[in-house]
Amino acid sequence: MTLRPALGAVAGATLLLLAAAPAAPAAPAVLGTVTVDPTGRIAADGTVTLTGTYSCVPGAGPVFVSSSVGQDNGSVRHGIGGTRAVCDGRQHLWANSGRPSSATRLRPGPADVEATLMELRPLGGGLPLPSFHARQAGTVALVQG
Repeated sequence: MTLRPALGAVAGATLLLLAAAPAAPAAPAVLGTVTVDPTGRIAADGTVTLTGTYSCVPGAGPVFVSSSVGQDNGSVRHGIGGTRAVCDGRQHLWANSGRPSSATRLRPGPADVEATLMELRPLGGGLPLPSFHARQAGTVALVQG
């Protein structure tokens, strides 16, 4: 047997196995959108609040809006809270607050932000796995107040 027919036989067998394999049940997809407002706030104690909107449809598990912020194009990012999402197809407001450590305190001015719409999909008898459905990254102006 030459190499070419052998490869053809392997490819044919692989296709046959794939065609015969049962399809995995599809988990309901959470489709959605998330936005970040152009201005974030820094309170006197250093707490940062980011806001925006989201929309999603119901899925198999709980859905959250998470956010993070960083400054000076550095590699340090700060998680700024998380909000449980109501997935009913309508647009909702979200607001996340968190206080970075005093060693890396954020200051008024431009900041890089990211907001993510994430579902925790349940697995049969195991830990839920994150499934990301929407993300927005950009720059906001952090203001005191």
